[in-house]
This record gives sequence, structure tokens and C-alpha cells, in this order.
Amino acid sequence: MDFITLAKKRYSVRAYKDKKVEKEKLEAILEVAQIAPTAHNSQPQRIKVVVLDEELLKVDECTSCRFGAPLVFLICYDKDINWKRSFDGKISGEVDASIITTHMMLAAADLGLGSCWVMYFDPEKTKTLFSLPDNIEPVAFLPVGYAKEDAQPSVSHSKRNAVEQMLI
Repeated sequence: MDFITLAKKRYSVRAYKDKKVEKEKLEAILEVAQIAPTAHNSQPQRIKVVVLDEELLKVDECTSCRFGAPLVFLICYDKDINWKRSFDGKISGEVDASIITTHMMLAAADLGLGSCWVMYFDPEKTKTLFSLPDNIEPVAFLPVGYAKEDAQPSVSHSKRNAVEQMLI
């Protein structure tokens, strides 16, 4: 399938089957995260793969948005190695983590999996429960799995502003 078709087909899945994601698919998603671009190629992304039941319960303590997914990626960045813009000191870590997450979402869709970008989480609880060091900043959870048969895009999924509205 071509890219535009894939991008249009992908939606935020909020109901997953109780079926594990195959190791090969998990590894393919991580490879996409590895090769995704980052500012100045600093590669600050740090990813926690969550598949064990006890760790999935930790995700549930941090957010109500796991939706039963059997696999969750916790996408973070290392504050010590992310690139800084010289003009104003703006750091690239959150943008880099967002690029990685987008690539992972689209890779999951290409592999026949659903995903949902989750920014609705308690960052302090996440840092504590997953024992993240001070230099590791969580940006998103990415639940991944096989969508239930009755899973549907949200009603607002296909509502898009005209191209002209996004141009400045």
C-alpha cells in the first residue's frame, strides 16, 4: 500500500484483541524507531517495551488509555544528549520522541496492527513506577496490538480542515 493510503487508513485504536504481538513485528517497529530521524542525529530516544502483565498494570496506573493493548511502548528521551538549538537553547527531545512515535505508529499500521498515541498520563507516576532516571523524560505511551473486530475510528477522525486553513 502506498504511503498516503496507509496514512489515511490508520486511526487511533481504542479496543484491542487479547492476542500477543509477534516478536518479529515488535522488532520491526523498534527498527523503524531506530532509523527515524532526530535533530543533529543525536538519537535521544529511549523506549521501554512493556509486555509483561505486571508492567502493563503499571501502565494502567499511569493512564486510563491502554485500551487492553497487549504491548505498550513508553517513548522517552534522554535530556542529557538531546540537541539544543543555539539561538534560544530549545531542546529537540520532545520533537525527536514525537518523530519516533509517529514512525512507530505508521509501522504498526503497515504490519496490520493498531495503535493509539497517548499523551494523557501522569508523568511523575510514570517516572516512579518505571524507575526512570532523572535524565529520562517520558513523552508518550503507544499501545499496540490487533484491533478488535468492532473497533472503529472516533467520530472526529475524518474531520479535517481544508489545506488552505493550515497554510500561513
